[in-house]
Amino acid sequence: QVQLVESGGGSVQAGGSLRLSCAVSRYTYSSACMGWFRQAPGKEREGVAITYTGGSSTVNADSVEGRFTISQDNAKNTLWLQMNSLKPEDTAMYYCAAGPPSAGDTCSSHRSRYIYWGQGTQVTVSS
Repeated sequence: QVQLVESGGGSVQAGGSLRLSCAVSRYTYSSACMGWFRQAPGKEREGVAITYTGGSSTVNADSVEGRFTISQDNAKNTLWLQMNSLKPEDTAMYYCAAGPPSAGDTCSSHRSRYIYWGQGTQVTVSS
């Protein structure tokens, strides 16, 4: 079955950086919507950064714009999330997700559009 495995989470002080990785297997990676989501305790899971693997378009949440960068290596079926200038409010469990594109090869940032999920990796930012 499809597998998504995240790694790279950890604890860091505010202002620091982390790079998350997601290894994808058994999925048509070359034309899919791939995204990073996060969920803090007591909050809904929210889209952080989304990309369409068949092109170069990306979408970032306003809260991470200019600080987080999503990237991919199609040959390696790997997705990354570079997180810079981390803030305590970035503390959450981060998930990698995959799903089919919508009409026109567009990708939604809503979790309901994503079928496959990884197990998550914890990111903790201290002040």
